[in-house]
Amino acid sequence: MKIVVYSYLKKICKQKGAGFLVLIDPNKEKLKVQSEKLKVEEKIRRISKEADAILVGGSTADPEEFTRFVENVKENSEVPVIIFPGSSVQVSQYADAIFFTSLVSGRNPDYLIGEQVKAAPIIKKFNIETIPVGYILVESGSLTSVLYISNTFPIPRDKYNIARDTALASEYLGMKFVYFDAGSGTKLSVPSDLIKEVKNYISIPIIVGGGIRTPEQAEEKIKAGASFVVVGSRIEEDPESIKEFAKAIHSKKVGSKQ
Repeated sequence: MKIVVYSYLKKICKQKGAGFLVLIDPNKEKLKVQSEKLKVEEKIRRISKEADAILVGGSTADPEEFTRFVENVKENSEVPVIIFPGSSVQVSQYADAIFFTSLVSGRNPDYLIGEQVKAAPIIKKFNIETIPVGYILVESGSLTSVLYISNTFPIPRDKYNIARDTALASEYLGMKFVYFDAGSGTKLSVPSDLIKEVKNYISIPIIVGGGIRTPEQAEEKIKAGASFVVVGSRIEEDPESIKEFAKAIHSKKVGSKQ
């Protein structure tokens, strides 16, 4: 029976208070020396015992290699596998769903709608569940890959009104989630006060990722109003930390406004 991932994610929020998503970048896996890391298969099995879903994506990827990687993840995962695409070539029939993102914080038409138009017929052909997501980049103090590739500016960290209004526009456009991202491997995460401001202004769930280095930081984002926390780089560096992240993220009930 095919899982309906959007309904599953909403259910996770109800049952656990918040969801834990782990992001895996195929490019980072490819660059690592095998002797210095767990085999991908074993890593996926470990992740899927603690995370509520696995995101697969990155700023760049070879289409064939990406498809093989998603297939490998799906074969070894006990939880849904969701594509978090960096471009239209990151589509695979082996995924359970795809975040159909629009980079609403930027003004580059390619990432607002252009790449989506290219990806749409491929997604339809593969019959992949789409989950519309308003993707919002927040200033992190460093030039991240997604900023470089997308050629856009992030929302300033202290401009809560811009973040709030951008999230509300995403909701009015029909997005199911808004995803605030500080970027992969950054030292500064999305400000908790910004999350609080947005949470009190919109009615769709908030996903927060980028720069979350400790379970305490993850818990802080949940308390601020995030419905889902995404951790990537930290799990790559220390796979054993995943249990503490899961415990922190699932330990706090968020408000009824999901």
